[in-house]
Amino acid sequence: MSPASNNLKDIPIYARTEETYSVGNIRALLSEIATCLEKLVKTGNTGMIDLNSLPLAPGEYEQLRQTLGQGEISARIEAIGPSEIIETRYPGVWWVTHYNVEGDIVADMLEITTIPEIIKSQPEDIRTGLGLLRAQLDDAQLNEKAQQ
Repeated sequence: MSPASNNLKDIPIYARTEETYSVGNIRALLSEIATCLEKLVKTGNTGMIDLNSLPLAPGEYEQLRQTLGQGEISARIEAIGPSEIIETRYPGVWWVTHYNVEGDIVADMLEITTIPEIIKSQPEDIRTGLGLLRAQLDDAQLNEKAQQ
């Protein structure tokens, strides 16, 4: 190619193929999930896999998402930042992703459990809710008496 040439046909093009994921890594991860599910079934013990801590090769994250798929249940929680909770096609395996207010992923994990902890109502929240409900009932009772 001459230095003065601007013809695109003069630019050499090389095809490069490269495996975008390692089947071994995904297989090992799926085996770990199966072991956790087995423990959940036999003992009720839960498990968690922090996906951010794993050295996934390019394409493996997407392959894992595709392999696990999506089940019947999903939830979105708005707290400090949004959180997505998605049951995979394998009941008991939940993909839980937490985002900050800018939309960046701050935690990405698989929870092997009957229901993810973040969805469970906390005892203090239940007590607060009970107090609010009792107050509403008391107000309604006072309003009924006032109307009589």
